Amino acid sequence: MKIKNEPRLIFWELTKRCNLRCRHCRAEADDSFFEGEAPLESIKAVIDCIAENWSPILVLTGGEPLYRPDIFEIASHAGSKGIRTALATNGTLIDADIARRVRDTGIRRVSISIDGRDAATHDGFRGIPGSFDAALRGAARLQDAGVEFQFNCTVSRRNVDQIEDMLALAERAGAKALHLFMLVPVGCGVEIAGTEMISKERYEEVLNWFYDRSRQTSLELKATCAPHYYRIIRQRAREEGRTITFESDGMAAMTRGCLAGSGVCFISHRGDVQPCGYLPLVAGNVYERPFREIWDSSPLFHSLRDFNALKGKCGRCEYRVFCGGCRARAYYEKGDYLEDEPCCAYEPGKAR
Repeated sequence: MKIKNEPRLIFWELTKRCNLRCRHCRAEADDSFFEGEAPLESIKAVIDCIAENWSPILVLTGGEPLYRPDIFEIASHAGSKGIRTALATNGTLIDADIARRVRDTGIRRVSISIDGRDAATHDGFRGIPGSFDAALRGAARLQDAGVEFQFNCTVSRRNVDQIEDMLALAERAGAKALHLFMLVPVGCGVEIAGTEMISKERYEEVLNWFYDRSRQTSLELKATCAPHYYRIIRQRAREEGRTITFESDGMAAMTRGCLAGSGVCFISHRGDVQPCGYLPLVAGNVYERPFREIWDSSPLFHSLRDFNALKGKCGRCEYRVFCGGCRARAYYEKGDYLEDEPCCAYEPGKAR
């Protein structure tokens, strides 16, 4: 598979402030002031630099990005430069007025974090009572305004047995998509990794369920931080005696698992550019060097684009070009982002 190394998705952490206290938070966010958040004009200048070279999807995230009073001006500026924008939020601050502003600003889609089929599960994970009901109200307001939204769910031991119900919830709510995120031990997630991460065997079961359900629902399903899925769809297609095509498998046929540093990157609230939000290694800072220079010249990014640099069983695996393993989990487990993926049950050389 030939992957063109252009930024397809840029996640920008506009703020670390947040009104929730999520147990797995990558940003370790809370409702307090964080130093280093860039002013509007600096953010616009970086957007201009990006737009001179590419037209990626820009995901405005946090923390809770709706805490920034200039969020809609940022989104409008990106849109005026031909960059599509999306908003990643916990949904609790979305009322009818916010929903209309999202629509009028031209934000293409909103992702809302839902981590359980009910308030007991979701609120326990998100840390604030009432957050489940508030998130669903936010989704309803977006639907009323005609804005596409999706549910993002971080899979853990506390909700893994609820994923069928969460799919049904997304369908009932009118979501366009359900994205399942496999827990990555970073930020607050480090503290709960031992108790909340599912086993590699359960991981395989979930992703096979995901494959089956993707053929039975009208929702767009996407496995995120789950590069193994791109191995599994090829294994399952082989068992079914069929060829993977865009018509049958959508973008899963056209892309690979881990795109950190090759198709995806993350900009922190201070401007640090990372391969993804879960891999805390810095390639450069957008307020010190042009984004184009960081993207094209970073040794960190170059190493992530080299499939032959992978170590351990990931380096030996016949699916490494399609999967790539989660570099953030490898970094957490072994201190080396090029080591093998610790949550993979597959043994290389066993493809049928």
